[in-house]
Amino acid sequence: MSKVFVFTAFGGPEHQQLTERAAPVPGPGEIAIAVRAAGVNPADWKRRRGAFGTDGALPVAMGLEAAGVVTAVGEGVEGFAVGDEVLGTPARGLGAFAEHTVLDAAASVAKPADVPFTDAATIPVAATTAYDLTHQVEIEPGQTLLVLGAGGGVGLMALQIAKVHRFQAVGVASDAKRELVESTGATFVASGPGAADRVRAVAPDGIDLLADLVGGDALRALAPLLKDPSHLVSAADPATARELGGSGRVRTEGVLEKITGVVGYGLVSPNVVATYPLDRAAEALALVESGHSAGKVVIVP
Repeated sequence: MSKVFVFTAFGGPEHQQLTERAAPVPGPGEIAIAVRAAGVNPADWKRRRGAFGTDGALPVAMGLEAAGVVTAVGEGVEGFAVGDEVLGTPARGLGAFAEHTVLDAAASVAKPADVPFTDAATIPVAATTAYDLTHQVEIEPGQTLLVLGAGGGVGLMALQIAKVHRFQAVGVASDAKRELVESTGATFVASGPGAADRVRAVAPDGIDLLADLVGGDALRALAPLLKDPSHLVSAADPATARELGGSGRVRTEGVLEKITGVVGYGLVSPNVVATYPLDRAAEALALVESGHSAGKVVIVP
């Protein structure tokens, strides 16, 4: 048997628990892995709360990104072999917070040798999101990128990508995350009431691209600073983004391979700030759900 962390009903964290299942077997187009690390994302607790719907069978295995070692290869899979170190997205809702899981081979890539499993586990969801947000609308070196929600794992990677492309980056985050945001070379702006005025003070000519990880009223307050409303891209609140003239995040073709290479070259660091064993997965989720994690949180089975 193999341990897996699940939720048994939609709602609060009281519905989460560690349980056991038979180690899943890969089907066609899939690879089985022994999980070495799994990234924790806001989507994990939002899914448990029912934000993405409440259809489907319970319990639901949690975790959307993993890195590990291939233990079996499904029918028709090429390019992967037992013993390979890989990263990717769990198949069939089998979850990443587990000792063993199955990945979709088409949504998996080889782990660069110099990238630790803890960093690799943050690439399939968090790093690909940061890449998409900073590439969906093309801007030029010297133009201004504003990241709303810059203090979390995705926001920090977006700011690092901005540095690679030589954008003028502005990061909006809580005061506690000032030093972290500034460590990327970005200009820090405190979130909360008056944030738009503070951004306007540091970017008086306006914003060329707004990458949103917060949504709601905070996004509405900052969107008018854009020179072109269509240059708003949101991973957190696509509906509001569209209402304001922008769009939701669109996945870039080949994004997993591209951002894995960027991380492999050391140009972007996922900034893993905390790791938890699988039997403390609830604590890892609570830290991310609190909004106070300044970087990425990872579960290590």
